[in-house]
Amino acid sequence: MEEENEAIGSSQPNGSLQKFSEAEEGGPRRHLGSPVPIQIKGPGRRQFHPLTEQKPDNQHPSKGKAPSPVPANHTQPRAVGLEERFPPTAGRVLGPGSKQHLQQLLCSFLPGLFACVGCMPRRTRRRERSRVSSPVPTCAATLLLQRLQDQEGDRAQAYCELESALCQDSSRPPCGVVNRLLAEVSRDLTAAQGVTSNVKTAASNVLVALARTHFTLVMAELQSHLKATGDVCKELVLITLSKLFSTYAPQCIPFVWLMLAGLRSVVGQVKSGQILRIACAVLKQWLDGVKNYLSSGMQCPWTAMEKEQIYENLHELLFSVVWNWQDCQEEQDKQAALGAVAAMLEVLLQEEQHQEQVWEQLLWLVHPCQEIQDTCRVAKSLTIFLEALRGIQSVIPGDKFLDVTSAVFYQLYDDSKQHSEAGRAQLTHCIMLQARICPEETILFLQSQLGDDWEPGCVAALGLLGALARSDEPMMTEMLPQVVEAVQRLCSDPSIRVRTAILYFIKDLLSSSTRSCSAWDVVGHIFKEFSRATGRRTAGDLSAREAQEEGALQELCMDILGSLDVSVRGMSKLLWPRLLLFVVPAQYTAMLIPVSRCVCALAEREELTGRPIEHLDPHFVSSMFQGPLLTPQTLLARLLVVAGSPVAGSKLQAAALLLMKNLHSRFHRAVGAMWATEIPLLLQCLEGRNESFPDTAEFERRLLKFLKASLDTIEEKAWIEALSCELSQRLSSSASSSAEKSFLYKALGTVLGSCKGVLHVQEKLLQHLEEANAEEPCEAQGIISLLSHAAENNFHTVLATLTMFASRLCKGRNARISRRKKMELDSMRAHATRSVLMLAHGSVALRASKQQLLAHLEGDIVGNILMLYSCSCRDLQNNLALVQSITDCSSAFQAVGGSASFNPSLKSKLLEILMDLMKKYYSGIPVSPVPLKAVLALEQLSKLKPSSESKDLREMLVLCCKNIVTYPSAEMMLKIRKSQQAAQYLQLQQTSLKALGRLMVVLLETEPSSGFFQNIVHVLQKSMVSSNVWERERALQTCSQLLSVCEELQRGDACEHFGSLVGLLAPLTCDPMPASRQLAVTCLSSLLRIQAKATNTDIETGDIGSLCEGLHACSIASQLQTTSKMAMIVCRNFPLERTVDFMAAIKETIRKANGVRVRAAGKWMTTFLQMHGKDICWNVPPILYILRSITSFAQQSTFLPFLCQAVVILTRCHTEAVMSNFSRPLGPTDSETWRRIREFCLQRWSQ
Repeated sequence: MEEENEAIGSSQPNGSLQKFSEAEEGGPRRHLGSPVPIQIKGPGRRQFHPLTEQKPDNQHPSKGKAPSPVPANHTQPRAVGLEERFPPTAGRVLGPGSKQHLQQLLCSFLPGLFACVGCMPRRTRRRERSRVSSPVPTCAATLLLQRLQDQEGDRAQAYCELESALCQDSSRPPCGVVNRLLAEVSRDLTAAQGVTSNVKTAASNVLVALARTHFTLVMAELQSHLKATGDVCKELVLITLSKLFSTYAPQCIPFVWLMLAGLRSVVGQVKSGQILRIACAVLKQWLDGVKNYLSSGMQCPWTAMEKEQIYENLHELLFSVVWNWQDCQEEQDKQAALGAVAAMLEVLLQEEQHQEQVWEQLLWLVHPCQEIQDTCRVAKSLTIFLEALRGIQSVIPGDKFLDVTSAVFYQLYDDSKQHSEAGRAQLTHCIMLQARICPEETILFLQSQLGDDWEPGCVAALGLLGALARSDEPMMTEMLPQVVEAVQRLCSDPSIRVRTAILYFIKDLLSSSTRSCSAWDVVGHIFKEFSRATGRRTAGDLSAREAQEEGALQELCMDILGSLDVSVRGMSKLLWPRLLLFVVPAQYTAMLIPVSRCVCALAEREELTGRPIEHLDPHFVSSMFQGPLLTPQTLLARLLVVAGSPVAGSKLQAAALLLMKNLHSRFHRAVGAMWATEIPLLLQCLEGRNESFPDTAEFERRLLKFLKASLDTIEEKAWIEALSCELSQRLSSSASSSAEKSFLYKALGTVLGSCKGVLHVQEKLLQHLEEANAEEPCEAQGIISLLSHAAENNFHTVLATLTMFASRLCKGRNARISRRKKMELDSMRAHATRSVLMLAHGSVALRASKQQLLAHLEGDIVGNILMLYSCSCRDLQNNLALVQSITDCSSAFQAVGGSASFNPSLKSKLLEILMDLMKKYYSGIPVSPVPLKAVLALEQLSKLKPSSESKDLREMLVLCCKNIVTYPSAEMMLKIRKSQQAAQYLQLQQTSLKALGRLMVVLLETEPSSGFFQNIVHVLQKSMVSSNVWERERALQTCSQLLSVCEELQRGDACEHFGSLVGLLAPLTCDPMPASRQLAVTCLSSLLRIQAKATNTDIETGDIGSLCEGLHACSIASQLQTTSKMAMIVCRNFPLERTVDFMAAIKETIRKANGVRVRAAGKWMTTFLQMHGKDICWNVPPILYILRSITSFAQQSTFLPFLCQAVVILTRCHTEAVMSNFSRPLGPTDSETWRRIREFCLQRWSQ
């Protein structure tokens, strides 16, 4: 009872009700929480309510006088037990139905009735008057009442004096005064505002004091306020009722049914706050008294009808509280409501006949769940009821419990109702509360639902069982093995919802206890479900929704494994070393991330020491891992493949590397220190913190280097050979389209390169040479990678194996062999294999050392390449392989450096083969990459000593220019740009153009004569005046590289061709292609710099490169204006001895060009003549000849204004020379335009 009283005291706005206990200003506080004595028979002073006040032992400060003395015959109150509270002589209780009993009831209720009319029966007055032993003067109470009514003085002080007067044993105010006093006190007690807490507390104390003599009237007054509606403050009413029960418990017992009815009205009006908490505390206080009274064995003070009414009111109040106060948000409100419900249930459940009614009411609470859509409020009510039942530890009948559980469970998984999250949470909480009340019955019920065919019920039961497992209920811990066994039987269920629910159950199980996982390998089930989902998604026969569900299930598997707490007792034993069994199978690749996290956590706890894989249960191993036992080589091979696969993603690659780092002792004792240093560096690359790793190819190279260093550290022949066997087996079993197969070839080659056993290396190489399907590009590249990586440390073994296998493909091709064998050798696969072997020889040559290369390049490597090529069908694939292998061999020989010379006859033969290929594919349709690749090969081959003859070099240059610059045509370029391989071909073409430039460098270095440079210019001239815009661009790009080389080598060849080059480049500054205009300016700038260096002079008026911006304008006029400015700069630095070359080149451009290029040529020509016309008198005849020949061209109409201007300039500067030339008779080939120009000049200047 003390706890509820404290709740009353602590529920005030200021934290307690003590502010209401001030009897007067400055007076002592009265507390609600201390034990309360009960009034026992005999006259005496009022007992003080220990919850709100203390005895006024000291003089009141406001009055300065001592309280009235206590009569000598007064017995001091003391705390008494239950037996003393209800002595046989106190308020005699007679048997129900007796005359005395009826009389007693009448005397109890009539005062309240007469109080309504302000009078009392004379007989009663006379009887009460006879009981007064020491009457108090009527004037004292009357005067104090008058002061209150007249609003005189301090009301709190007046109430305190009135309380003191009423507490006198002899004081008994008359009925009329009592009625007026009740009215006055009630106004202050129930005032919503305008009355201080001190006044209200004092008024409450007056009512308690008045109840000593007029208990029925006071109780009737308080009950009327309790039931009142409107703006009435019921806080002090409830506190006063609590004081009354503390002081006059026996007198309160008969009024319990009225009290319950009054509290029902409070429940309906109050939803939260301190009044709710006070009401709950008062209700609990009264019901505790009733319970103690009933359990004391004393005679019942109520009739059977009254008692039934009490229970009926209690039932109604119970469910009113449950229904109205279920939405309490504050924790204090919730606890207060639970305490009140528990108190009511304790009273109701004391008698068997009412127990049944409580259980029926409990079912009544559940029934609305089946009829309404939102069950949240019903579930809240049920939650309050169940929590109260749990608090009183009452046993619910089994059938009733099953009905309630079934009803709530049905609502939980009923798909027809769209439960809100809050409603579903409340229903789940109800089941959990039932499990706490009746744990065994609840678990058995949920377990029975697992065997049901109804999917929603099974899913809901799994979720609830997981929640119970997570709650660590003692009964659940005891029954968990049985539950786990039942759940395990559902593993084959195909339903996605059931599979997901099982995984969530496993997650809850692993987060609470691992002791029940020994009979069922839950970790294995997680991996099985992941593999199952992967297989279904890979099959491709799922709908979009089903594929999404399977993907979510995979994410759940990874989340469960990734969120495991390895610190849970028994988790290390559960995980280690089982996790290693799921590293190798490919279907669990994506699970390596959570596996790595678990292993890292175990490593940090230094718990990676347990039973080895070999000591695990063999049945478990065979069921979970099909294949041999997990060896260090098997595990390392798997992790290497994942780490080297860019398709896996950086997270998976990092997980594989972390597993290697943490499990280093599982692989080999020698690698620990090295891996601890190197693996973090590789991880930094994956995380992007190292800028030296620009792409995945570089990371793969570093990973293979790490593998090689690890094998060098191990130095154990048997261990390394076992690793090569493991990699070889994985390579053979991998599909051709597998993303990991490319890395497997390289990794196997690296391992074979570290093997010491020659026979073992040859065996593995021959095995994969025979197995590989060279017609597939990935297989072909894989074989080349395998052989080249193996050749790094086993060059002679690899070369011997290649020679052996090449001989098999070529041996007997022209001899007498069986038809079947001949068909095999002539098959497409055999020809593809020959191409792969040619490429492999070139790749092996690149890996060889200087001594190895010099000893075996010409005879073995190149010899095998030519043998294989001679036996092939010489299709596109074979030709490309040959060209590439020649390129690789030439690069390898050049890389060794030194003064070594290549075999001249072999070099000539290779040059001849390459040039024949270029002639074969020239202007071929469709466009072939062979000529472009051949240029790359010629570049490398030309660098080898000794140099080739000049004739061969010129022929080579012409062929290269034709294939790279001249071809393809404009029409073919349009087709190429529309094809799917456009980007690939254009990239190869750009590479070939750069190679052609480098080839020219080689040829210029090899051939120092100026005639060779002239040949190059002559070859490029045709393309620079071509009508094909792409051909002109390619020619300009080649010319730019040529001039750049001449500038670098400081050769004077370009100066000799300055005029012709300027004449060719000048019109191209207005080419339609922006790239061509830029290249033309670049070439002119190079020419000027070469000229300046050759003549040891500075370029006058600056660099023409600064004028390029004007050439990018869309306006033709702007372009012509800019090119005129450039012409002025170039002409100021023009060597006049190259004038005729310049004019001849201009003539060639005008003959083949059209449009803006012709106008640009005219601008340059007239600018030159204006600037240097007076200085070229000896060149007048050839210039006039060139101009005369231009008039016969079709483009002469566009060029005519410039032509006329040029003739006029020449005539003005050199009149005599021009007139002499014009005076000669015209030839038959002279055009009409030239005749008119001649006549005009003769007529004008002859005068």
